[in-house]
Amino acid sequence: MTGLKFGESYSWPDGLKVTVVEAKVFTDWDAEAYETPDPSLTEFRVRLKLENTGKQPADLGDLSTIVEGATNGGRAAGSEFERGSEPLEGQLAPGVSAVKTDDNSLESRYGKKVVVRVQRASEDGVFEFIEFAGAIAG
Repeated sequence: MTGLKFGESYSWPDGLKVTVVEAKVFTDWDAEAYETPDPSLTEFRVRLKLENTGKQPADLGDLSTIVEGATNGGRAAGSEFERGSEPLEGQLAPGVSAVKTDDNSLESRYGKKVVVRVQRASEDGVFEFIEFAGAIAG
């Protein structure tokens, strides 16, 4: 499914709902963890809100993301910044919501407009792709 914008939501039939809240330039570097910005890259954090409106726990390990430049190509490389990281892992109980993060680096030449593809693996191994478009703030 395509055509969703940051801030809009998608719900799978089992009640797991996902919203790409934002993508924002990351600046909270941890020097003790040897993190430093790379001037040739746009390094950013995507925030995803997940809500389980279903009756069964949802395995967040079934979710993954792919981030691509939406202006003139490019694919972001996955990363994990030390401070504030909340990776897509664990389970989400019925009636519970959580905000998770996905950290990325994209060559600056590809601009700040991106498509965030949220993938979910089904029990039969088929992936569903939901696309959210927006701009990296900051």
